[in-house]
Amino acid sequence: MAYPAPLERLIAAFERFPGVGRRTAERLAFHVLRDPESRGLSRAIEEAAAKTRRCRTCFNVAETDPCALCGDEAREPDRILVVEEPRDVEALERAGAWAGRYHVLLGALNPSDGTDERHLTVGGLLERVRKGGVSEVVLGTDPDAEGEATALYVLEALDSAGLKVKVTRLARGLPAGSAIEYLHKGVLEDALEGRVLLRDG
Repeated sequence: MAYPAPLERLIAAFERFPGVGRRTAERLAFHVLRDPESRGLSRAIEEAAAKTRRCRTCFNVAETDPCALCGDEAREPDRILVVEEPRDVEALERAGAWAGRYHVLLGALNPSDGTDERHLTVGGLLERVRKGGVSEVVLGTDPDAEGEATALYVLEALDSAGLKVKVTRLARGLPAGSAIEYLHKGVLEDALEGRVLLRDG
């Protein structure tokens, strides 16, 4: 016997989340039915969707545009750290390891999940560098195959656009195959301190 239609719709909604299969979706759906407090999830989703936006400068998630980081006069405006996702910005901010600005690519090159060049915000980065005032672009993509390919793509895009700017990459002290969002504060600080020069613009 199938579940009631409203429950099936809830299970199907959970299944749309990355990494959530049918069994996990069922467990989450039954948890919502058992725990009245978890029913606030729908309100939280609606509020997040209504009140968050992408910063037009750095593409991070924020409540305002420009975001608080781009609007912070105390940050170094001439250095841009390029990361894959907003959660990478959050990890670096928690570590207190970076005083410059950010640029969020909104992904990494990964043909297997359908992410290619047109899905990334590289055009926005080129525009920021083109406007002037940028002395260094730090490539802070994850140290995995997708992150390395993405870093190379960004470097080639800067070269193709004829933009003469110093480009560095986070130091190889980052554990291979790891994601920035899960790294310890000390690892992030060391990686930023020991970043390597790819080109002196």
